[in-house]
Amino acid sequence: MASRKWSTSLFLTVLLCLVALTGSAQSFRVQCPPSTVTHPIAANNNSEPAYNGPTQFGTAPINGTSGGYVTPTSNVNGAIKCQQISGGDGLATMADGTQTYMFSFGPLSGLADVAAGQPSTQFPNVFNTVYPGALLLRGDPATTDGATSGASPGNGGSATPSFTWNGAIGLQPDADALASGTCNTAFYGPQCLDGHVDPRQIIDVGVMNGNIPAPLAAFDEDDEFFLTLTNVGMIMRPDLFEQHTVHFHGYPNASSFYDGVPDASVAINIGGSFTYYYLAPDAGTYFWHCHITPPEHLQMGMVGQLHVRPRQDRVPSGGSLYTYLAYQNGGTSTVPLPTGMAADLRTACNPATDILCSATMPAINTGAVQGLDKLGNPQRYTYNDGDGSTAYDVEYPIQMHGFDPNFHFVGMTFNPEMFVDMKDKYFLLNGRGYPDTVTPGPQATVTTDTQMHYSQPMPAIINIPVGGRALLRMVNLSVTEYHTLASLGIPMKEVGFMAKLLRDQGGNNTEFYTNSITLGGGESLDVILDASDDSCRAFAGSGCSATLYKAGSTFYLYTPQLDHLSNDAENFGGMMTEVHICNSVSGGNTYGNKCN
Repeated sequence: MASRKWSTSLFLTVLLCLVALTGSAQSFRVQCPPSTVTHPIAANNNSEPAYNGPTQFGTAPINGTSGGYVTPTSNVNGAIKCQQISGGDGLATMADGTQTYMFSFGPLSGLADVAAGQPSTQFPNVFNTVYPGALLLRGDPATTDGATSGASPGNGGSATPSFTWNGAIGLQPDADALASGTCNTAFYGPQCLDGHVDPRQIIDVGVMNGNIPAPLAAFDEDDEFFLTLTNVGMIMRPDLFEQHTVHFHGYPNASSFYDGVPDASVAINIGGSFTYYYLAPDAGTYFWHCHITPPEHLQMGMVGQLHVRPRQDRVPSGGSLYTYLAYQNGGTSTVPLPTGMAADLRTACNPATDILCSATMPAINTGAVQGLDKLGNPQRYTYNDGDGSTAYDVEYPIQMHGFDPNFHFVGMTFNPEMFVDMKDKYFLLNGRGYPDTVTPGPQATVTTDTQMHYSQPMPAIINIPVGGRALLRMVNLSVTEYHTLASLGIPMKEVGFMAKLLRDQGGNNTEFYTNSITLGGGESLDVILDASDDSCRAFAGSGCSATLYKAGSTFYLYTPQLDHLSNDAENFGGMMTEVHICNSVSGGNTYGNKCN
């Protein structure tokens, strides 16, 4: 018996040593180059350039001889965007007050933007900045602002937020490289920010900082996107050595190495980081999730939205949308490319050879030109339409999801999870059930570390200026349910499905009006809530009042599935939010804006 005890102790000791060695072999890093071969001039990568035609390419000389690698020479479109996220666990508060345990991704960049309901995607000059103050604290930016409740965190009780930093958590100068003189300061800057990080800050901020939904990712066509995932472990389940990945669901032209499916790519261990890379080719609404035991990790909350904005947003003021779409497609018989300009084969659209082409020329040239929206900002579009049919004034992500409280409770209590019994009882829009969906600002949860964390930063309230249009980027993030959303009073114009413009190969728009949509798990949809009187009359006929969409009016976006209008056992909650008509909207034309 003594021998058996000694053997067991030896086995456990060896196992713990192996675990320690494995942990020490891991490292946290972050990656956001200021320039690349595709975007070679660092000074041009911190803002989106106007779209003046397809990117032109040449070959860079190697050792003074021709025939080197392909590189852009003029009309370099797009920029560089970077984002850092954590993979771990956390708590979210349901609309009935119940705190629910979850696995999720949390923000490790753009903290101030996330607290304002914005994406955490940043340009290099913002991402590559060291935190200017003292050490970051658990729950930042809530603790930095002195917030004590979830009602108004992010502004410390004042009108101006005191936490405005959006850099990468933990980013530090590489002191060794600076001391040895081996740092390429021309590339990494005078501080030598080469991806070296302080793991203490990453752990302090990343642990118990899971968000539902995951941090929003948003960038533009032609951008290079660098997304760093850091696995900080699950402090509430120390027995789990869970790996995590990021899978861009439905994303076109994904490299298998960066696809996040562990069988064909890589998975990130606790204590490790990995940077995913994509060159954005097609506008549209997608979503992303962890691909480790997907039914479990998706149900537990490791899901979020990703969307790509079209080149058409960057057409110069007064430019013909039809002409610039023709340029994007390599020229047409009626609109040839300017003399000396070659087509960019990465983006050219020829329906005769590419049935998945997402920038088909419209059948009719409507004469639409780039102008201003209802808020006085440059007009934005859902897709490269060439006729202005997908224009909008304000934009909102609507992420449909649900939680099974029993599954989440079991997930926290070391018991086996019964996948066959999974049944959602909390139904969520952007991680909240009604009435929390219309609570402005972020919602924070006090977790087991006694600190406040922004677990649900994004409300689902929709504010539309009088006569304006709101783009709803809808995704169903559920693994168990079909979800239906209905809009009574304001018609929905469906313009895109699964990140493709609704247009046939002949250039005819196949968009349509409806008052409800239904999505299965993993599906996305782009609809425009058109609050103009012209739209109302076109949809409802003579029965539509010309003053229906006046300032102060409130409409509802909700599910007609009655069992989804509940917060577990409580009725009158769940998947519902409000649509407000406003005189004007402050805070820009996207995400966390407010009614004036």
